[in-house]
Amino acid sequence: MSSAPSPHSSSVLTRLRQRFGRSALYAGLCLMLCALALFEVTTWHKLDALDNRVGDALLRWHADSRTPPEDIVVVDIDQVSLVNPQMLDVAGKWVWPRVIHAEMISALVAQQPRAIVLDLILTQPDRFRPENDVELAKALAFEHAFIPMVLEENTEQKAPLRMAPPAMGIRPLENADPEAAYGIEGPLSLPAEVWRTGYINFIKDRDGIGRRTEVGRETQGWWIPHIIGRVADALQLPQPRKPGFRLNWYGSEFTRISYADAYLATQTGDRKLPFDARGKIIVIGATASGILDFVPTPMDATTPGPFVLATGLANLQNNEWLREAPDWANPTLVLILIFGLALAFVVRVSPTWVVMGYGALAAAAIGGSVVALQEANVYWMPVSSLVLGAVALLAFGLLSSRLEMGQRRHVQAMFSRFVDPRIVQDLSETVAEAEVSASREITLLFSDIRGFTSLSEHRKPEEIVNILNRYFEMQVEVIFRYQGTLDKFIGDAIMAFWGAPIAQPNHAVLAVEAALGMADALQRFADDMAREDPTAKFDIGIGVHTGSAVVGFLGTSRRLDYTAIGDAVNLCSRIEGCTKGIARVLVSESTRAQCGETFVFIDRGDFEVKGRDQAVRLFEPQRRSSGGAPE
Repeated sequence: MSSAPSPHSSSVLTRLRQRFGRSALYAGLCLMLCALALFEVTTWHKLDALDNRVGDALLRWHADSRTPPEDIVVVDIDQVSLVNPQMLDVAGKWVWPRVIHAEMISALVAQQPRAIVLDLILTQPDRFRPENDVELAKALAFEHAFIPMVLEENTEQKAPLRMAPPAMGIRPLENADPEAAYGIEGPLSLPAEVWRTGYINFIKDRDGIGRRTEVGRETQGWWIPHIIGRVADALQLPQPRKPGFRLNWYGSEFTRISYADAYLATQTGDRKLPFDARGKIIVIGATASGILDFVPTPMDATTPGPFVLATGLANLQNNEWLREAPDWANPTLVLILIFGLALAFVVRVSPTWVVMGYGALAAAAIGGSVVALQEANVYWMPVSSLVLGAVALLAFGLLSSRLEMGQRRHVQAMFSRFVDPRIVQDLSETVAEAEVSASREITLLFSDIRGFTSLSEHRKPEEIVNILNRYFEMQVEVIFRYQGTLDKFIGDAIMAFWGAPIAQPNHAVLAVEAALGMADALQRFADDMAREDPTAKFDIGIGVHTGSAVVGFLGTSRRLDYTAIGDAVNLCSRIEGCTKGIARVLVSESTRAQCGETFVFIDRGDFEVKGRDQAVRLFEPQRRSSGGAPE
């Protein structure tokens, strides 16, 4: 025959069902959060603004320790140059005649620079002084002189790319479309043989900030170079694998030479430049406020365009452009955070440790991004991933709180029938249902009415029910007052115990106090009954015993009782039966030992009880008076 499942095995099954249910909820939330997080970091990018803001601050901090290379020089058309009296005499107001630039470039070429990059748009010919364009073309014959063009993506006027002069560097790639056309505003004022051009369009992110530049771009199977790419190709500078790259900024300015100072020096007797241009990359551009060549970057909202160009060239020359972190870095971090948090909540790690663990991982990620930037020129910004992790932490925390509240209400509902509400509150805050079924030492109490059968013979059933309800109400109030657990009513008998569901080190003392209190309450109830009916005889017997018992839920899924079972329960019931004609309250020797000197115990001798080979020694408890004598 198969045996019934033990209370311990039932407790294990209950625990497994609870754990599986909690795990399923956390798993569902985990998968949902993972899906949302991956969609954000790979597709949606709503948190990019946060990454950019923090990343820009990090780049500014990083730039403070960086100085630009000395061999990249900006010849600056600054405000001083525009208002210089001598320049006004020679060149007039801006826009200067192109022969001025021709003379400047010729003076630079004479010193053999590595490259000259003109950051000035030279689109339309000079109709009034065409000889100036001729002089500029002669100066630009230097093989490492580069001039800009502008890409116009939305224009209707597009030129076939196959018609581009070879000097422009536009070339077909595999599967190039022979009919490809693109809007290009080139230097039409100059002959095609000096069109060593590259586009100079401002490359900006979705928020309008310029954080990157390009060496070129592919369109319709054709390669169109950026002016930085043209210089890099000509000088054989290192280049990134991808066409676009993130700029690694400098905290101090590039070497700047005022255009007026440089040009006017070439008009003196020795025609010598005020600086050594030999072997340098020279960028000629404007920073004057009236020319409006300013763009927003992480460094400043009005960064001069020539400085952006110089930064890109310096990054390539020194092989120090910012490498992007692998595409899997942020998705992996998000998944680690979410799965780790889910696991922590499933196994019920302390919330304090969970928050501390998240904080440590977040600090490690931020620290790792700083180290990667400083040591390897790798740009990784994990802020959005950490924010998603924080959202997951909040979501798991809310779910855990909801589950704990539901469990607390469940525990309160279960035990409110058995114990005082204050104990229910303590229990709901300290233990869960899966932890309340176990073998433990408790103190049991049995109470039975004496002469109830004769009392009920002459009364109507509804009167009997009313009397019992009044009696039970009074006695249960005493049990709850002394923090007892009401087990059950057995006819006119009451069973209660102490020491479960929460531990009570003084459970024996509480049980005896309750027994004496029930005896006192019974006396008041009996007096009330006698006033109503002088013939009514009402008395009780109470047995108290301390011993080991299995305490937990017993029953079926439809009906459960929180009860104690075991030999100690049977002995307590037998002790209650020994009270007749002896005392209202009798306790066992084990209970007496647990109480110490709290009460006065009168030895009532040994009693033979059913189911016991040896006699049981019983004692009658009495309260001590203030002087230590029995009351």
